[in-house]
Amino acid sequence: MLFDLRQLHGDRAHVERTFEAAAFEPPDEDYRVSAPVHLSMDVEKASADVFRVAGRVSTRLELECGRCLEPYEIAVDAPFELRYVPQSENSGEGDHEVGEDDLTTAYYREGVVDVIDLLREQFQLALPMKPLCSEACQGLCAVCGTNLNRGTCQCQRNWEDPRFAALKDLRTNKKEF
Repeated sequence: MLFDLRQLHGDRAHVERTFEAAAFEPPDEDYRVSAPVHLSMDVEKASADVFRVAGRVSTRLELECGRCLEPYEIAVDAPFELRYVPQSENSGEGDHEVGEDDLTTAYYREGVVDVIDLLREQFQLALPMKPLCSEACQGLCAVCGTNLNRGTCQCQRNWEDPRFAALKDLRTNKKEF
């Protein structure tokens, strides 16, 4: 969905919209949208070509557990506030120090904000650093791949680093001088 900033009636607009999960296909490699996405946002003209967009997005995302690789869902209810400025030819080019304003600045092109891109960005920000289906997740057996949350296996899990095998032999084969 594209929001045309030039069609803003007055200096403000309020947008309430629900997107089906299919609007976010193909899925991102980190998550899949698994429920309708509810968006509520206010767009306000801050100056001639600067707009303030504030709102909230809520949905459910399906992730893959980082330990057992099983899919699980998380709820997302994320507020956001961004300052949209026109994208110039040199936006994002060159080296410069990132300031506080840079973290809340987004760019629009040809007077249009891509709302789907805005939502995808908010989903990325809502993702956990390490996705886990639960804190008690035991993961997979490193030998046979059994999901240890569902059962046990008979594998020997005492792994020894082969780089230290020569040192172990020195310790067990002590010679007396």
